[in-house]
Amino acid sequence: MAHSTAESGYWHPLKDHLTGVAELASSFASAFGAEQEARLAGLLHDLGKYGHLFRKRLENPRQYKKIDHWTLGAWAVAQYYRRAAAACLASAGHHLGLPQFDQDTSSRLNPANYDQSQRRLSEQNLDLLLALQRDDGIELPPPVGFRGEIGGVRLSEIKPAALMLDYRMLFSALVDADFLDTEAHFKRGPDGVKRLRPAGPPLEPAWALEVLLDHIQELASASNSSEDVNQLRADLLQACLTSAESSPGLFTLSAPTGSGKTLAMLAFALKHAERHGLRRVVMVIPYLSIIEQTALVYRELFAPHLPEGTLPEHYVLEHHSMAGLRENDSEEDEQSPQELRRRELCENWDAPLIVTTSIQMLESLFSHRPGACRKLHRLAGSVILFDEVQTLPTHLAAATLAGLSRMSRRFGSSVVLSTATQPAFEALSDKVRSLGSEPWAPREIAPAKLGLFKRVERVKVAWPQPDEALSPAQVSAELARPENHRSLCVVNLKRQARDILRELTVLGAGGLFHLSTSMCPAHRQEVLAQVRELLRDPAQPPVRLVSTQCVEAGVDLDFPVVWRAWGPLTAIAQAAGRCNRNGNLAKGRVRVFQLQQEYTDAGKPRKNYPDDTYAQAAEAAKVILARIEADNMDIEEPEVFRAFYRQVYAVQGAANPANETKLEDAIRRHHFEEVAQLYRLIDQDAINILTPYDPAAFQELAQQARDQGLTRDWVAKARPYTVGWFRPREDSQLMLALEPIPILGKGHKRHGGMSPDWFICPAEAEMYDQVMGFDEQKIGELLVF
Repeated sequence: MAHSTAESGYWHPLKDHLTGVAELASSFASAFGAEQEARLAGLLHDLGKYGHLFRKRLENPRQYKKIDHWTLGAWAVAQYYRRAAAACLASAGHHLGLPQFDQDTSSRLNPANYDQSQRRLSEQNLDLLLALQRDDGIELPPPVGFRGEIGGVRLSEIKPAALMLDYRMLFSALVDADFLDTEAHFKRGPDGVKRLRPAGPPLEPAWALEVLLDHIQELASASNSSEDVNQLRADLLQACLTSAESSPGLFTLSAPTGSGKTLAMLAFALKHAERHGLRRVVMVIPYLSIIEQTALVYRELFAPHLPEGTLPEHYVLEHHSMAGLRENDSEEDEQSPQELRRRELCENWDAPLIVTTSIQMLESLFSHRPGACRKLHRLAGSVILFDEVQTLPTHLAAATLAGLSRMSRRFGSSVVLSTATQPAFEALSDKVRSLGSEPWAPREIAPAKLGLFKRVERVKVAWPQPDEALSPAQVSAELARPENHRSLCVVNLKRQARDILRELTVLGAGGLFHLSTSMCPAHRQEVLAQVRELLRDPAQPPVRLVSTQCVEAGVDLDFPVVWRAWGPLTAIAQAAGRCNRNGNLAKGRVRVFQLQQEYTDAGKPRKNYPDDTYAQAAEAAKVILARIEADNMDIEEPEVFRAFYRQVYAVQGAANPANETKLEDAIRRHHFEEVAQLYRLIDQDAINILTPYDPAAFQELAQQARDQGLTRDWVAKARPYTVGWFRPREDSQLMLALEPIPILGKGHKRHGGMSPDWFICPAEAEMYDQVMGFDEQKIGELLVF
């Protein structure tokens, strides 16, 4: 038997499980021509379940724990199918994750070398297990001459990042098949028949494109943008539709802010999918707030046109992590069938249009865990769209491009990197080639002859003098002037925003607003709604918004005046994209300024930037300004950004093949677990804090968390009122004051203690300010007795 009884009382015969997984895995791998190797992995992945110790475990699971039923299946592949290494690794890792692949892999799988101090092998005699499998009616393919479609290569035949992705894709097909067949067993009805979940809805790109183009036409008709901007958007759309006829591969989409990139890129994807028979579209966006907004727009767009019985949230699948909830949660929350189905689709991306985060997409692409890798096989033969690609961390760029290049070349996907400030990834081509076999050579969707950037010279930028150093008071005095009564000021740190806002308040400036990640999403959305409404007012009341970088990407604002503290050139350009966005002025005004150095009471300089990488990029921008001078520093000129990125890569050593990072070293050693640990888009560990921004919602959610514990449903409801905060020390005043949330299971029985990631803000501390948001400094007042 493979599994214990389902609720219906039926056991799961091992033969049924192995053949079921083999057929499913083979069908999944057919998308990239690896049917036979996937089928082999399916037939052998649970070979150890024929062992006597596993049979005893099924009879008495409390007594027989930590029984290894997978290693002997991998050992069988290593012994008899030496040209099927991907099947070997997939079988070995389908429970605990992919192991390192090197010349010693086979030796580590050998039962004679197995360390049984942590787990016991269900059986050490491989020949006995294979004989039992034959007696069960399962015939394996003849070993002589068997060559896996993926694993049949030698280590020297393929570059490391490409090989690792190839192996992950076969691993993905196996683990998804294993999950699905096991799930089908436990869903047996009274008739004893396994019930596989239904497949997700198809993309149907032709009608989806028609719906989208009608929507774009409606937006253009109702637009308050200038005729020039509307024409530019129309030209970009046409360029995307024309380029969609191109053969699948790697693409860039370089277009200015406000040119309609997001919808035009989706139009490219749908037409491209129709033209080439691609299976799904994956939209990858770096910011959660933009994902939620984009997914909502798409659902509302397609909902009226979907076939009867297809729900919008199943056609447009919104997927991002639920912080604090683990892959191996065994308890199910009470959910509607529709929500349970949506969660099922999220597990393996069996949906036509997926909107997800950069973290969810890219970290899965470099993961070693079954849960994260499970969805990867769905990417084969898909269109993968990356928006705001300039946010990709420099130290991950070469490995990421190598992986995406392999996804395109080997697995038939088209990848589009879109931004207004296209990085000079071609400077990394040598390193990309050394990691992934192929140089980085994408095709640009928007042809240079369109002159998109030259046509949107909507702003005039005033650059700082080399010796400039303005205090927050000086910046505030300028913003308080009548000609700046409708202005956006973007700074690099929350402290700087607070200081400028305080000075503006002292000066009595009108129309003051603030945005930062210290504010919960509901608070930020309310502020943005108020600001947009005031900006649309023809009476032109004052609107002065002081913000951190959270306003710079994906936030549709149109100010006549923008002030931007010195930072990376990409950040300056993004801030400028909020100035004269709709082109209704002859020229908007962008003032870039340098804040003076501040010092602590002890005389130490305070940091001016969020982290070292950001500071290096800011310094690189200064080098470019000094090199080409202010008159030539055109933020609408792609060549300026290529020069900036080349400088950043030079400073950080990213373009030098000899300067290898820890991540790249782990990739060259094919160490799957180490690669997964090192590939992190966000290094800082964070906690989530439920805030009393909305007192009524806070009281309800806080009590619900205390009574029912942390659930996915609660997280979804609490997210609008939650702030993310860098994890303090365990003995800090903040951690001592925050109330942890219990993890409870069915029947409200505690099964996991307190969540390490989710907390409730003490309401009595007044730590949430209705202007500035969450204020950690207020914690001192709470702890004074």
